[in-house]
Amino acid sequence: MEQKRIRDYGIGTGRMKPGERNKITDVPGVLVGHSTIKTQENHTGVTVILPGPDNAYANNYVAASYVHNGFGKSCGLIQIEELGTIETPIALTNTLNTGLVWDALTEYVIRQCEKDGIFARTINPIVGECNDSLINHITNRAVKAEHVWDAIDRAEADFEEGDVGAGAGTVCYGLKGGIGSASRIVELYGKKYTIGVLVQSNFGAAADFMLDGVRAGEKLLKWKEKMDRECGTDRREDGKREKEEELDKGSIMTILATDLPVSHRQLKRILRRTAVGIARTGAYTGHGSGEVMIGFTTANRVPAEAGEEPLVQLMLHESLINHAFQAAAEAAHEAILN
Repeated sequence: MEQKRIRDYGIGTGRMKPGERNKITDVPGVLVGHSTIKTQENHTGVTVILPGPDNAYANNYVAASYVHNGFGKSCGLIQIEELGTIETPIALTNTLNTGLVWDALTEYVIRQCEKDGIFARTINPIVGECNDSLINHITNRAVKAEHVWDAIDRAEADFEEGDVGAGAGTVCYGLKGGIGSASRIVELYGKKYTIGVLVQSNFGAAADFMLDGVRAGEKLLKWKEKMDRECGTDRREDGKREKEEELDKGSIMTILATDLPVSHRQLKRILRRTAVGIARTGAYTGHGSGEVMIGFTTANRVPAEAGEEPLVQLMLHESLINHAFQAAAEAAHEAILN
């Protein structure tokens, strides 16, 4: 059965037009791959975002990161902030597998560079994570290097969403979370550009969930309480009434890609607007939730080695950046719902 997306239910987000697939891969060159682990104990996996088909280590991408709330264990953000570039694919997984995925990405880049005749002196793999321990036996650390390489091999433009890859074990607003994506078209200078967003959603208190302007979370909780009464289910644990769905914790990783010609500083400004999309679904960013955003542009590539001439980069005029702000907010909102 073909998986439905939020627009299949007649619900749209915002005013801007989506791209052809309405996914992050509407940005030319971007690919996404998953490797999913589902056993009796483990529901987890890896999702990898490839910024382009060539070696990112040899020809870096202008990038930015933004930590809206820092309850997280991501890798590689310090160098993004310092240099404004990324040199590897971006991988998403569960919290306790962050280090292993970092190692597997390092090995992947080493092999890629050896094939291209490049010596990789230092590598900054980018890894994001969510804690999927609610439905995954996270201390098993089920993700292995082979899963990372498998996700890279499986990368494609029309990738799956939902209960796959790094989204296999996530919970969002007390419901099943997962991987979601969306895109928006920005028309500037007589050309069409794309902003795409992918999320690993694992956040939000059920009571706060907003859907199409309706307090849907409250309605769902009332329905669940009614079902509990009818079925005679007692959800109390050791006499405590605190429920997981009452807490805003868990995290959301947000990856933004674009082909707009922007600087590192401009990209960070755009990236921060994805928090608007998160808020539109009802979240207030709780203490135990990590909201981490990572973005890159396929324009303005930066060679790893210096040439004989200074680098020349194009940059969006700041007076036009509102178009990108709106696109980022809308795409993030719809990606979460997807």
